[in-house]
Amino acid sequence: MDDTMAAARRWYAEDLRFKVPVLRNPQLIEAFASVPREKFVGPGPWRIISEPYSDAFLTPDTDLRWLYHDVLVTIDASRNLNNGMPSFWARNFEHLDIARGERVLQVGAGTGYYSAVLAEIVGSTGRVTAVETDPMLASQARANLVNWPQVDVISGDGRTVDVGELDVIIVFAGSTHPSRLWLDRLAEGGRLLVPLSDESWKGFLLRVVRRRRRFEAASIGAVSIYPCIGGRDEEAGKRLHAALEGLPSGKVPIRALHVGDPSSNDTEKVWFQAAGFWLEREPAGADVAASK
Repeated sequence: MDDTMAAARRWYAEDLRFKVPVLRNPQLIEAFASVPREKFVGPGPWRIISEPYSDAFLTPDTDLRWLYHDVLVTIDASRNLNNGMPSFWARNFEHLDIARGERVLQVGAGTGYYSAVLAEIVGSTGRVTAVETDPMLASQARANLVNWPQVDVISGDGRTVDVGELDVIIVFAGSTHPSRLWLDRLAEGGRLLVPLSDESWKGFLLRVVRRRRRFEAASIGAVSIYPCIGGRDEEAGKRLHAALEGLPSGKVPIRALHVGDPSSNDTEKVWFQAAGFWLEREPAGADVAASK
């Protein structure tokens, strides 16, 4: 059975390599091939969703191979809470270029599956701080991650937990605004990925890279995601919805993130503003110039 499951995990990881595709970080594939997903989703049968908006089905048996496909596995149906789509998070990890030895903050650990994947990517010399606001889920994650000593699970608010300087911050829930602490704790060259979403849970994936005192910003695609507790402002959500209306999916015309409020000279540059930050609009014609 062990050989069968090792083969199933390898097939699953290699499928993600081609589906995402994963081109820059082969360690990401090795991580997905080594972490046993069954350890994090509870005993079968499992409620599975094969596509984000398709109907769920209950597996007819407890064969672990059901888990080694690019599917959502339900953790709590009453809250619409799932173990995330592997290709979605593999793509996000690929965009962050996570390396051995780096310090990672994961906001929204759930039961710990992607915490383990991140731990495998950064290796024994790295550090993953996995924060989960739900005490029961945090307790499950802590037990599930006992074999990954480089992971520290914290039950609390991921927007306020301070573990010092970080190379990578990955937020697994949708906010209308990033935490100021996240921005302050990014090391030079550090990367933040946070889904910015409106009240319908829809929005885009904001990737931020720290360049000394400047924060480069870009959208890496559209998203529909569970909301982040403490990271939402109703009026900002409405403004974000209005800003995204009519744009091609995930194609957000931004180039920088700024902390604080814009000055009077910056008014024309603002694409979106919420508590404590604003996004600078890409200059008109920038896409055309870049393509020449």
